[in-house]
Amino acid sequence: FPLSQDGPSSLSVYALRLGPGEEIVTSLFKFVQEKNLRAPFVITCVGSVTKATLRLANAEAQNTNEIIHLKERLEIVSLVGTLNEEAHLHISLSDKDGKTIGGHAMGDLEVFTTAEIVIGELSDLQFTREMDERTGFPELVIRPRSENTTSA
Repeated sequence: FPLSQDGPSSLSVYALRLGPGEEIVTSLFKFVQEKNLRAPFVITCVGSVTKATLRLANAEAQNTNEIIHLKERLEIVSLVGTLNEEAHLHISLSDKDGKTIGGHAMGDLEVFTTAEIVIGELSDLQFTREMDERTGFPELVIRPRSENTTSA
């Protein structure tokens, strides 16, 4: 399995604001598809949600059931990750007391007031995912955009 790294690459930056009731992950996928982005990633995101589904850090390929469903008003402290077809997003959220929880964003991130998101795309690269037998997960593969490849 190739440990991919490539670059440098030029960068394009997009800004997106989502409103109450919109689902963040679905909206990000739609944005990436509409713009035909091939190496997109989240630079930053602030806002709030009323619910979230997270996979916690102790999940393994054989046991990915460590999932929690949150239903309360939460501030988005951070949202980062890659946005190719099988996105890899991590989120940190804080509750009314400032306590934080974070994990792999599985979806169900419903906007409470706003989500202000800045998305970058590495214009000379493309992201795909391929199964890595060492981890048991589909992992990021980075290639020059000039190569003709399809997602696994």
